[in-house]
Order: sequence, then structure tokens, then C-alpha cells
Amino acid sequence: MKSSCSDGVGFEASSLPVSGWSSGVFDSLRDSAGAEIAEAAFVLPVLFLFLMSIFWFGRAFSISGSINHAAREGARIAAVPACASCGTACLWPGSALPCDKTVTDTVNSALIAAHVDPTQARPFSPNPAPVPCPGAVPQGVCVFATGTAPSAEINICRNVVLNQGNQSPPVCGVIVNFQYPYQLVRPFSNQSVVLKAAVEMGGED
Repeated sequence: MKSSCSDGVGFEASSLPVSGWSSGVFDSLRDSAGAEIAEAAFVLPVLFLFLMSIFWFGRAFSISGSINHAAREGARIAAVPACASCGTACLWPGSALPCDKTVTDTVNSALIAAHVDPTQARPFSPNPAPVPCPGAVPQGVCVFATGTAPSAEINICRNVVLNQGNQSPPVCGVIVNFQYPYQLVRPFSNQSVVLKAAVEMGGED
């Protein structure tokens, strides 16, 4: 069939196989959609695990920082003599240092302020075991201590050598340490990770 334009040039129109063309397009779109669904089914779980890992490891890092801060506060209190005019009734026997309960309560306050459950804290013994400072009065000792409920249980070492194995003169001070269980939640399984806090601080006169 001949057709003419206004300029008089003629061309012949060809008929296209509309039904076959549209069917091929639909098949191509259907195959593409199926591939995208398969890719999403693989990628989304991996992305979810990645995001969950960031959250849980970030939470563990935050708790680790909080318990180390609490141990540092406890060691600072344990190493500094109590104020003579403050009316401190609880002293470490034979010294002017705050008693173990006061040190533990300081740790409790720091943990509660960081929204960390103090009752989950448990003591552990340092390795190597601390040795008493020669000639120190009172004699150096390590004890497991608790404070006002709800309370952590921590290990407090006083008048112990902080630089064991060093040829320089012994440095005396305190060590406050404890460990905290952290529940790492994973798909299909949970794992408990023990976070440890140990802080040393030289004694003050």
C-alpha cells in the first residue's frame, strides 16, 4: 500500500507483529523482576546481619567504656585519703582511706549513670596476682567487696605493687577490677562475651 506525504514523497507502510513483540517485552520484564527478587532475597539478609553486627558490637564497645570508667572512679576513691572534715564514717581499717563499701558504691553509681546493671558485675583476680608493698601499713591485701544494693561485686587490691617485674623501686597503689557479661545476640544463637575492667592507680598521701 502506497502512502503520500504533503510534499509528494511516497513510502510503503509495513505491518509489525504487535502480539509477538509485546509478548517478548513482557517475558523480558518478568525475567528481570524475577532476577531482582532473587538478588534481594540474597542481599537483604546479609545487609540485616551487617547492621545487627554494627549495633551489637557498638553496644559492647559502649559497655566496655562504661565499666572501665566505673573502675577508674572506684580506684580514684580507693587511692585518695578521706577528707578529715567530711565526717566520713567508713574507713579502711588502720588507714585514712575510704572503706571497701564506699569504693564499691562509687562503682555502682558510675554503672547506674551509664545504664549498666551493677548486679551483673563480678570480680576476677588479676594475673599475675598482686603482691603487698613492702613495709606498707596497713599490709597490702585483695578483697571481694559489695556495696549498697543493688550492687556490683568487685575486687579491690590496696597497698600492692603496681610495677611487678620492673627493676625500678616498687610503686604502691590500688587495683580495682571486675568483669561484666555481655549477651551478644545473633540469629539462631546467642553468645555471652565477658568484658573486663581493671584499673591501677598510685596511692596518695
